[in-house]
Amino acid sequence: MTDREETGPSRPSDPLTYAASGVDIEAGEDAVERIKAHVRSTFRPEVIGDLGGFGGLFAFEPGRIKDPLLVSGTDGVGTKSVIAHLAGRYDTIGIDVVAMSVDDIAAQGAEPLFFLDYISVGKVVPDMVDSIVSGVAAGCRKAGCALIGGEMSEHAGLMQEGEFDLVGFAVGVVSRAALLPAGVRVGDRVIGIASPGLRCNGYSLARRALLDVAGRSLDEPAWPGAHHSLADELLRPSEIYAPALLSLRAHVGVHAYAHITGGGLPGNLNRVLPAHCDAVLRRSSWEEPRIFAEVQAAGAVAPDEMERVFNLGVGMCAVVDPTDAHAALDALRASGHECWDIGVVVEGGGRVHLEA
Repeated sequence: MTDREETGPSRPSDPLTYAASGVDIEAGEDAVERIKAHVRSTFRPEVIGDLGGFGGLFAFEPGRIKDPLLVSGTDGVGTKSVIAHLAGRYDTIGIDVVAMSVDDIAAQGAEPLFFLDYISVGKVVPDMVDSIVSGVAAGCRKAGCALIGGEMSEHAGLMQEGEFDLVGFAVGVVSRAALLPAGVRVGDRVIGIASPGLRCNGYSLARRALLDVAGRSLDEPAWPGAHHSLADELLRPSEIYAPALLSLRAHVGVHAYAHITGGGLPGNLNRVLPAHCDAVLRRSSWEEPRIFAEVQAAGAVAPDEMERVFNLGVGMCAVVDPTDAHAALDALRASGHECWDIGVVVEGGGRVHLEA
């Protein structure tokens, strides 16, 4: 017997299978069958065919919009998925992944048309996948876009059962003449649209502060006297702003939208400012949800770090002419969103300043 034969890999007593390697094709097929009704519930008239093809089909009619531009965006839920896993609750996280992508493209003035999702899991558990996709479908219905495809992958050996990651991809359309930002100038007012919770940003810091440093339990009250748990608060689904943003432009001339995600207000509103403009925002002009103070206290987080990481209760900004500020507030409130006049555009160098 040669040395190579003595040290070579041992052969399994039985032939290997995909299932024995950790990937369950039958469970995947069961999960797909379960989610079909959720997916179909989002279909718009432009959707062609059904599930089962190699790609989603959408019949876009170019004549519907003059000089159309397609706008695409992709995003995920970040480590909010860890909270969902720890809590064993998966029914709202899909709303979050839709919000992150469709609100990015809506911030450029686009109408969301269709959406695709990607779910990676440690083990396919059909009930869990069904819960996740039910949330994705709910988000798509709220955004007015069709869920026309997606992918589910089982990462045996890399992720544990119950662990998952969730990513989305959205496509929308806007007329070239209506593309935003456009026309932001000194004197414009900044309208802040409320985010009742963290949405999907800052969860690594929030988790570290609340669960690791402060030793909080997800089952305990979110804060003293709260009637909901910390899990309820941290899994609060993201607001979806896209329909309200489209509606607002029917009432006033919007100069820009800014989606307040990672980077907070200073790192997102600045993206729509001309090089010669600053924005000055008044922290006292809106009500900051309690969860931000809880995170800051639990982790002794510096104020400037809070501003840089979290949205602090403002999930979207609209920049409008000062004469349109009141009409913009009325229109957004009629769409079901709490909002405030939070600041003004001034001369400067493309920066955002938060004042007391």
